[in-house]
Amino acid sequence: MSNPVRTGPVRIGTRGSPLALAQAHQTRARLAAAHAALAAPDAIEIVVIRTTGDRIQDRTLMEAGGKGLFTKEIEEALVAGSIDLAVHSMKDVPTWLPDGLEIRCLLPREDPRDAFFSNVAAHLDDLPEGAVVGTASLRRQAQVLARRPDLKVVPIRGNVETRLRKLADGEVDATLLALAGLKRLDMTDRITSVIEPDVMLPAVAQGAIGIETRVGDDRTNALLAPLTCEDTMVRVSAERALLAALDGSCRTPIAALANLDEAGTLTLDALVADPAGRQILGTARRGTAADALAMGRDAGEELKSLMPPDFFVP
Repeated sequence: MSNPVRTGPVRIGTRGSPLALAQAHQTRARLAAAHAALAAPDAIEIVVIRTTGDRIQDRTLMEAGGKGLFTKEIEEALVAGSIDLAVHSMKDVPTWLPDGLEIRCLLPREDPRDAFFSNVAAHLDDLPEGAVVGTASLRRQAQVLARRPDLKVVPIRGNVETRLRKLADGEVDATLLALAGLKRLDMTDRITSVIEPDVMLPAVAQGAIGIETRVGDDRTNALLAPLTCEDTMVRVSAERALLAALDGSCRTPIAALANLDEAGTLTLDALVADPAGRQILGTARRGTAADALAMGRDAGEELKSLMPPDFFVP
């Protein structure tokens, strides 16, 4: 793949949602702090790109065609050379990237847990029987229904403010959002409670910001080198290896969380579920950072071997 020669400012491609912009600005700040030449106000440009996923709000991502709808147009701009790097929420990045592109850098991971919002209960377990939970995530839907089969789950899309407005308007009794995004938007004061991973395992790579570049773009990749968090790289590598082994997509309720402790021990917890939450299959692995890819693949292959053919049929 040929790499267009960059002139002028470093161009960061991003979606236009408040959270996406917060992540792009964090990336710009880190680049400016790492390189004196990028500290000038006009040295880095943020380019907002509206994606198909942003335009479609009347259907779930599963119905619309997949979570790749949040990255497609941005990646096209990256291939064309109209931007130099793309900033993504890693949980939105498809399992397989277009030819010629790579996730070159991961920023330090924010808290990967989910947050619970409700005007009628302090915790998920406290919701009254028959309460309505709004979420477009099959992962969240499956785990909610597995724990509370008496609840009703309805699809709800939009940015953070849109979802919280629907809660305030009484369209749903509760909703769930990623804690990481709320921290980046300085909105943690609105959280009802935080859900621990043993209650709801997070999405693969939740809380991680990934930076995508063109393969062989040595100049851009050199700028990103000081920003990379090795701990996050290890954890996300294990989780995405699991996703790849499962052929995972937004059509598949998959959850995983890898943790790396100070002693260098890597743990991985993972599960797959049918969308109705009738059955959850889980597994865990323990190893070292060097085992990350193998642990993810092995855990994914185990779960895949346990799933009956009709496991993901609603």
